[in-house]
Amino acid sequence: MHSLKEEQGNHRKRSFSEINLDPPDIMVSDNNDPAKEDPSSSSNHKDLNPRGYQLQVYEVAKRINIIAVLDTGGGKTMIAVMLIKDFGQAIKSIDNKKLIIFLAPTVHLVNQQFEYIKIHTSLEVEQYYGAKGVDEWNSDCWEKEIKEHDVLVMTPQVLLDALRKAFLSLEMMSLMIIDECHRATGNHPYAKIMKEFYHKSNNKPKIFGMTASPVVRKGVSSSNDCEGQISELESVLDCMIYTVEDRKEMEAYVPSAKESCRFFDPTQFSSLDLKAMVETSWLKADASLSKLQDSLQTSYEDMDDKFKTLQKRLSNDHAKILHCLDNLGLICAYEAVKVCLENIPDTKEECEAYRESVLQCKNFLEEVLSIIGEALPLGDENFLNSGFDYLKAVDLGYLSPKLHELLQLFQSFGETRQVLCLIFVERIVTAKVIERFVKNVSYLSHFVVSYLTGSNTSVDSLAPKMQKETLESFRSGKVNLLFATDVVEEGIHVPNCSCVIRFDLPKTVRSYVQSRGRARQSNSQFIMMLERGNLKQRNQLYDIIRSEYSMTNTAMNRDPDLRLLKERTFEETNVYIVDSTGASITADSAVSLIHRYCEKLPGDKYYMPKPSFKLTFSGGLYECKLTLPVSAAFQTIVGPLSRNSHLAKQLVCLEACRQLHQMGALDDHLIPSIEEPSENHCISKGKDSGAGTTKRKELHGTTCIHALSGSWGEKPDVAVFFAYKFEFSCNIVSVVYSGFVLLIESKLADDVGNIELDLYLIRKMVKTCVSLRGQVHLDAEQMMKAKRFQEFFFNGLFGRLFIGSKSSGTSREFLLQNKTSFLWSPSNMYLLLPLEDGSSNELRINWPWITACTFAVEFLNKNSLLGADGDGGNPSWNHTGSSVTECKETNVIHFANSPVDVNNLSNMVVLAIHTGRIYSIIELVSDTSADSSFNETIDSVSSEFATFSEYFHKKYGIVLKHPGQPLLLLKQSHNPHNLLVNFNDEGFSAKASQAGLVNEKPRNNIHMPPELLLVLDVPVGVLKAFYLLPSLMHRLESLMLASQLREEIDFHSGNFNIPSSLILEALTTLRCCESFSMERLELLGDSVLKYAVSCHLFLRYPNKHEGQLSARRSWAVCNSTLHKLGTDHKLQGYIRDSAFDPRHWVAPGQRSLRPVPCKCRVDSLEVPLNKIFQTEDPKIKVGKSCDRGHRWMCSKTISDCVEALIGAYYLSGGLIAALHMMNWLGIDAELDPSLVAEAINRVSLRSYVPNDEIHIIESKIGYKFSVKFFLQEALTHASMHEFYCYQRLEFLGDSVLDLLITRYLYHNHTDIDPGELTDLRSASVNNESFAQVAVRHDLHKHLQHCSTLLLNQISEYVQSFPESHDTTGSRPGIKGPKALGDLVESIVGAILIDTNLNLDEVWRIVEPLLSPIVTLDKLELPPLRELNELCDSLGYFIKEKCVNKGEMVHAELRLQLDDILLVEEGFDRSRKVAKGKAASYLLKELENRGISRKRRKQGCVDSSQTTDDDSLEPTIHKRRRRAEIQLLEESTTVPSATYDSSKTACSTTTATPVIVTINTKKGGPRTTLFELCKKLLWPMPTFKATEHKSSAPMEIGEGAERKKGFISFVSKITLNVPRFGIIECTGDARADKKSSSDSAALIMLYELEQLGKLIIGES
Repeated sequence: MHSLKEEQGNHRKRSFSEINLDPPDIMVSDNNDPAKEDPSSSSNHKDLNPRGYQLQVYEVAKRINIIAVLDTGGGKTMIAVMLIKDFGQAIKSIDNKKLIIFLAPTVHLVNQQFEYIKIHTSLEVEQYYGAKGVDEWNSDCWEKEIKEHDVLVMTPQVLLDALRKAFLSLEMMSLMIIDECHRATGNHPYAKIMKEFYHKSNNKPKIFGMTASPVVRKGVSSSNDCEGQISELESVLDCMIYTVEDRKEMEAYVPSAKESCRFFDPTQFSSLDLKAMVETSWLKADASLSKLQDSLQTSYEDMDDKFKTLQKRLSNDHAKILHCLDNLGLICAYEAVKVCLENIPDTKEECEAYRESVLQCKNFLEEVLSIIGEALPLGDENFLNSGFDYLKAVDLGYLSPKLHELLQLFQSFGETRQVLCLIFVERIVTAKVIERFVKNVSYLSHFVVSYLTGSNTSVDSLAPKMQKETLESFRSGKVNLLFATDVVEEGIHVPNCSCVIRFDLPKTVRSYVQSRGRARQSNSQFIMMLERGNLKQRNQLYDIIRSEYSMTNTAMNRDPDLRLLKERTFEETNVYIVDSTGASITADSAVSLIHRYCEKLPGDKYYMPKPSFKLTFSGGLYECKLTLPVSAAFQTIVGPLSRNSHLAKQLVCLEACRQLHQMGALDDHLIPSIEEPSENHCISKGKDSGAGTTKRKELHGTTCIHALSGSWGEKPDVAVFFAYKFEFSCNIVSVVYSGFVLLIESKLADDVGNIELDLYLIRKMVKTCVSLRGQVHLDAEQMMKAKRFQEFFFNGLFGRLFIGSKSSGTSREFLLQNKTSFLWSPSNMYLLLPLEDGSSNELRINWPWITACTFAVEFLNKNSLLGADGDGGNPSWNHTGSSVTECKETNVIHFANSPVDVNNLSNMVVLAIHTGRIYSIIELVSDTSADSSFNETIDSVSSEFATFSEYFHKKYGIVLKHPGQPLLLLKQSHNPHNLLVNFNDEGFSAKASQAGLVNEKPRNNIHMPPELLLVLDVPVGVLKAFYLLPSLMHRLESLMLASQLREEIDFHSGNFNIPSSLILEALTTLRCCESFSMERLELLGDSVLKYAVSCHLFLRYPNKHEGQLSARRSWAVCNSTLHKLGTDHKLQGYIRDSAFDPRHWVAPGQRSLRPVPCKCRVDSLEVPLNKIFQTEDPKIKVGKSCDRGHRWMCSKTISDCVEALIGAYYLSGGLIAALHMMNWLGIDAELDPSLVAEAINRVSLRSYVPNDEIHIIESKIGYKFSVKFFLQEALTHASMHEFYCYQRLEFLGDSVLDLLITRYLYHNHTDIDPGELTDLRSASVNNESFAQVAVRHDLHKHLQHCSTLLLNQISEYVQSFPESHDTTGSRPGIKGPKALGDLVESIVGAILIDTNLNLDEVWRIVEPLLSPIVTLDKLELPPLRELNELCDSLGYFIKEKCVNKGEMVHAELRLQLDDILLVEEGFDRSRKVAKGKAASYLLKELENRGISRKRRKQGCVDSSQTTDDDSLEPTIHKRRRRAEIQLLEESTTVPSATYDSSKTACSTTTATPVIVTINTKKGGPRTTLFELCKKLLWPMPTFKATEHKSSAPMEIGEGAERKKGFISFVSKITLNVPRFGIIECTGDARADKKSSSDSAALIMLYELEQLGKLIIGES
């Protein structure tokens, strides 16, 4: 051991008289000499420059455990960091990772030391304290922290808890640094860590303690006292005290503050009269509180506790005020009363009696305020200004002499702003009121003043965040004078602090040394304030100074053998250790654990679960009985006999903890068990937090349809097919479509292969009938012809028969010239062939038509104009027939392959041999020929060709043989359309336009010479039918997929089979723009799932409380769980998530014109579930699929689909089918009848005392219980402290009502929008509507409870209830207490179990109670949502502003109409209600102006969506109530007489906004304009686009957007600028509507700049 001898003279014993008692001459210096500064202030360099004495201490610390005793500012932290670096090197070189722990006693210090270590080491450092939520962490959280960090800086309590819970162990640590280690005494966490863990550990870490004062207790004048305390500290910390022998170097580096005393006179002013008045007032208030408490007719325990707290508070306030009167004077006492008034508790949610008692406290404070106020010159607001006579104020008692002396002291600092002064006071209230007072002293106005306190439970304490900010401000010099309690005495480092004042004297030597050490600047001052002639104060200070000398001396001159004499007695007898983890609990920590366990049990604002203790004393020993709340694992336990009452309480808690652990209520780390999901599907929410959310998008594949695959393509001989006949009948009789047959290898399910479907065309509808017509055998030749027919027509109509062109650099080829096997894929193999006309039931394929196509293909193979691409040449081809000489007959027209009679031309199907396009003939155009004028015939403005002959010669190199023949007018083929949606129906017009569905456009017919056309011997009915096939096949493919999923789920029950159309509905999202989607089924499935899981949990876990059941249910039904179950069963591949785009649909044998090559970085069709295929990037488009079927999908869509499928199965096959579906998914929701019987049996064994109340309530409900105790339980609130309560039944009843009401709404509102269905459910299934049921049927009178607050709230609610009992409308005012809604739920839960889970019976009983159930016409939405939806649809913006004024929130809503600004206000304690009130006033105002919402007729879908984005994501995906605007008057303008200038002033004074940049990318100008309108509350602009067509290509757009095309758009924009007028602008021509809107928006922005409405910043 190092015995450290101090050089003589370095530490003289100081006599009291030697302390400088003169007023200090404070030198304020901005001295930043780094040599004199504490190292912890050094700049951010990782290199440390230790001083000699620091190296000396460091070398010893490396060898043995020491407590380094160095003066404050001596650089102890630097030594610690040197050790950390040393150990940091070592831990990196070994495999088994060891931690370094740095302990600091306060959050301030943890933060400060963390920052310092982080800057000066390269190790991974993190900080830990209670406010970070570490108390709630589990082993996973701690494992992550240990893995990611090397140095853990924490408060000792955090480490103690983590050690007790076995999340950390001392074996994991190599070094433990203990800052301010003098605290390791008594019950401090430092001492507990050492006693409970360190001294019992076999593998101990190295300890390094740091302190400036190893002695902490008061009055330790003798060296024996010091020796005792130091030995004890050494023993506890297993360290040796070590201090520096030669102090010269340290004293040179560490600035020592100049100590002095400042004396003040005793108070002359007698405040006895005032104090007597205050005392009287307090006693009166206290008595009235007691009287109030006694007057309560029904006083429950909860009220008694509140009254006790209030009386204690009143007493504390009284004491605070008297303390300020005595010590600070009248002004500060007046401020103290105001501080107390500010802290009056909020009584918004409290009962009448409590509100009254708080009012009594408030009255007391207001009375005291006026008593003190009368003694002050309050009339003059600024009576503390420069003319104020402070000496006179002292005589009058306004200020105490002590406070006046402090002001003098501050004045002596002069006018400088450089001073940083720390003033220590004993009480928080002192800090608060002096800070307020000094702020008002005019001659100190150049100082910035603040205060700092700890974050204890006192009402005056500061939040940790505020503390941190204040301390930062003081460090940086923004605050000059900081009033603080002892929270900053220890270790807080402020390098420039030049003065420390002890306004209240230190009580211990530690406090004295530590507070003096805060003066860190050289020449700094340490001033203590003493009352003249006060011997008690003098002696106290003398003791402390003597103790410091004694302490230092003892530390220097200790006998090394003394510390070995002290025996360690750390044996902890009462401890419970968990074998599996090593977690432990001692008797003293058991009490807090029991409290924590109870806090985790379910409670509400009427009942906070907590333990109750009952002590009995006999034979000199204590026995304690512990009673736990009703939902605990057990209720009562009696502890062992003990010597004292405190130990008896601890021991009963320890025994309770042991039992709770053995019962599983505490886990193996001895923390209250959180309900973890069952082991078989453990999805940790933390690991996959984004799953099932709308934000996350995932890449998924598309499931292959097995039924479409076929192997017949390779067969050389006969193949057998199932034949499905397609019959088409149009509602316009004259329009005929040829019948077709689908030949497919697999047999389709009945409800797929036998269906009827309506296809919607412009102004007509085609009924389609699909039916199975047995089997068909095709030989090799027939198969070859059939394939050729399919290839020819699908490519000729929807693709290209000629591929390649010279302009694209590829040679031109006829697609069907060579082998076509590349056009066929085994996964998509079927044939679509035309049938013979006729109504016979026999299936006859029309082979002549099919053969005609093979002839056409052969003709093109021999004669196609493959060289033709516009560069001359003179190809010729052979006509069929004997001669190529021109035929003279006028009634014959020469085609490419045959002459045709002129009368047979109409509707003939032809193929252009130079382009491969298929047309139908409209008519022969007489008076025209190939030599006719090109421009005149086609109405072109100007063209480079004079005649048709010239056109064909120059463009295709064709010399016509029959230029004199009249031209034919042909109808062009076109892209297929989506015919599945009825776009004639107003509801779907918006969807249709968004989905790019059928739009009627003027048809461009063309002229062509007959000799370029090949006659196809096929009627036009076949051609027309081809346009129906993509939509029909798409629907069939979707149904095949649904049927395929049905087979996988495989549920059979009797003759039940769920329709594939219903499964298809459950797989179809809104984005598909179909007439059906999963939304309604999802709503139903959500309720079914919740019910089944709730029921299963309730029955399976009879001993789990409602909180545990709810946690399990939440986990089981949450979106991330459903997402995992869905993806595990590959549901994502079945989901249909984009509108059918026929242009991307490809038949077998067809070559896609619009390929989307896969760039998804996935080789397989299925996408692995990997993080790289997940994103939250908003730019990713959802629903677009590549050619491999990969598409991005919203993660939540999969969860929704799971719920929708459950809903579909429930709808078709009831609960049994739904349970099968859940079972298939892996959801644990089995409803075992034996468990129901057990539940009934368990309850029937309980003692039930018959009473009339049960019979009365049975008659009110209309149901007689078989087991009466169910009802008894359903009526009992937890506050009754019985062994049962309604919480579990409420948990069950909640899900039952949810399902029953959802089911009712689903069946009764079949034709409303899913969003409206959701709104109806929300309006019906909520606590408020159930509370109304309870009051309507008088059930509230039977609720058994012991809560004064609940009693008051129920009576207030009942009184506020409307007489008429019409509760379907929304009723402003008081909301029902939650317990009333819970009561109804628990009664329904009880009925369910009593009726053996008979849902229909429960509905029969419950429906009359619930009626009237809200309907659409009565549905009232929250006013703010109503207003937002109304303004969204009108294009108006709302600006909201909320300001807190005292307890009230003041909400203001502004809405700018075209002609006037409307402003309304709402006031309430709640921000939400205040905004609601303002919104309802605005709605009334709008209604007065003729703007209101008209409810849509059921079944209509909103068509007012303004977006036209390709992705179809925006508004249609939001579930929203559809509202329609009705303008009741012709005009909404209001006569100027009603114009309210006071309400409109604000918007005229709006400063000109600056737009930093206009994004010129697509959509950018529109976005900029919309944001501008939103900011300035201007109504949204409107756009109107006009389409322009030209037969000749024209240049459209400019710059990068320059394109050639035949169609252009020009947009006109209209903007109404309030109080200015309407501005209209027209944009430039662009190739598409959106770009034209952007052009118009850009021109509008520049126009607004011209008008001075905005400034466009530099790009």
